Amino acid sequence: MASESFGNLQVDQSAGELSDAIREIVIKWNAFAKDTVGRQLVRAADSVGANSAEEAGRKSYADNKRFVATARGSLFETRHFLRRAHKRKLLAPEETSSLQKILSSLPRSLNAYFNAIENRAVKNANNQ
Repeated sequence: MASESFGNLQVDQSAGELSDAIREIVIKWNAFAKDTVGRQLVRAADSVGANSAEEAGRKSYADNKRFVATARGSLFETRHFLRRAHKRKLLAPEETSSLQKILSSLPRSLNAYFNAIENRAVKNANNQ
């Protein structure tokens, strides 16, 4: 499913937007918050896009599905750490609102991407 146009996909753009927004927020935190929640939050958010991108370079549908599933797992991890950051009052209300806008569409994009991979696999299997 390798695609040179992966960067044009909504899932890649949204994952990058989320990752960059989170980094801009975390970079302002104090050292303790950065070292505990911050680093893990940034890594989890970066992993969403990284796994989606790695999927695009794979040749087998099993690999494609596995990397998109890993990206979804990283998105859930990102949400976990955002809840922790919110609970610990590390996020301003406008930051929470801004991130929520991105988070509202990204799961649907990842699920649609996963389903497209699965549909392509079925179609290719039926054509053989």
